[in-house]
Amino acid sequence: MTEDIVVVGAGIIGVACALQLARQGRRVLVLDAQEPGMGASYGNAGHLATEQVFPIADVSILKRLPAMLMDPMGPLRVDWRYLPRALPWFARLLLNLRPAHYQRTVAGIRALNEQSLGAWQRLLASIDRSQLLREDGSLLVYERAQSRKALDGLQQRMQQQNVPVAFWSGDAIRKVAPQLSEQVLGGLFFPGTGHFLDPYQTVCELVAAAKACGVQFCKRQVLDARIETDGVALVTDQGALSTRQVLIACGAHSAPLTAALTGKKIPLDTERGYHLMLPHEQQRLPFAVTSLERKFIMTPMADGLRLAGTVEFAGLERPANMARAWQLHRLSKGLFREHLNAQDATPWMGFRPSLPDSLPIIDRVCDGKVLLAFGHQHLGLTQAAVTAERVAKLVSAGTGLPEPGPYRLDRF
Repeated sequence: MTEDIVVVGAGIIGVACALQLARQGRRVLVLDAQEPGMGASYGNAGHLATEQVFPIADVSILKRLPAMLMDPMGPLRVDWRYLPRALPWFARLLLNLRPAHYQRTVAGIRALNEQSLGAWQRLLASIDRSQLLREDGSLLVYERAQSRKALDGLQQRMQQQNVPVAFWSGDAIRKVAPQLSEQVLGGLFFPGTGHFLDPYQTVCELVAAAKACGVQFCKRQVLDARIETDGVALVTDQGALSTRQVLIACGAHSAPLTAALTGKKIPLDTERGYHLMLPHEQQRLPFAVTSLERKFIMTPMADGLRLAGTVEFAGLERPANMARAWQLHRLSKGLFREHLNAQDATPWMGFRPSLPDSLPIIDRVCDGKVLLAFGHQHLGLTQAAVTAERVAKLVSAGTGLPEPGPYRLDRF
């Protein structure tokens, strides 16, 4: 046994955790079947979404289910072939929409999001890369007069959750984003948010910092695992290895390994997310802008404008439906005075790990031999730095009980 902790998963959460653990003096090895950052972390929307304190769905999802099955381009899509496997997950989601459960979910998301910006500021400053994050807010815009009531209601609910928010008129929006069209009637500005200029580069910079602290990265797939007297034995595609502790942070792929080590069958599914990267549109927007009616986000990055969003439930096996990525360009038409340039655009799809109560699992189980950090749904980038801080605290707690809270494994 040569490593103190093996981290399974080299996405933004696994890498951030590995860096924090190495700074505590731990010997850390990171394993992933892909190169670091090449999963969901590569293509996320880049939005530091601290304002998103509500679950992805509410009770209206029942009315929308027929459209979710029939419309392959809809913003919330369920592949009909996947429906039998998805139904138990959706049943649990509906149970978690009961008032008391819903309020616990909101409180749990808010508790992480309120700390997320500060955690990212600390993490990026510690590696001298603060410039990767632009802390200039974001906008949610609306175009139809009848949408104003819903927008006002959302603003009120966010204010009740202490989310910083202000209403901006259409003219005020066009003063800072003059390329948006007259169709934009107004929107909500969120000053406590921001965006990353390059999510993949952010992972790479954290990897470099982790390596400088002694973290090792190996391209290996973990096939199985078991608890042993003095630690954890892992079976990989390149042989077996043992470690005192293991951190499972492999996103949508975390359920089988968690079950092997804890005996818990986790209701983990994947929100398949798409993006379309427009390399010739670096100057269109000053910050991330989301459309209330069109239900997608546009984030300015160093290499262009990234259009992202929509949720598709189709599991881990079915091939990507890249028409959903190209649909994002069609959705943008009318939002700008001139259409976005899609020349040389590149589509992408990734798997976002989602649990039916919209909360991640961040826990320490099996007498401290197993650490868990997955299930952050579409908030993985937002909550990565604060998750790493929490995981580091769980490890430093030694044999003490894990920190109580809504992110415990035993809630399932």
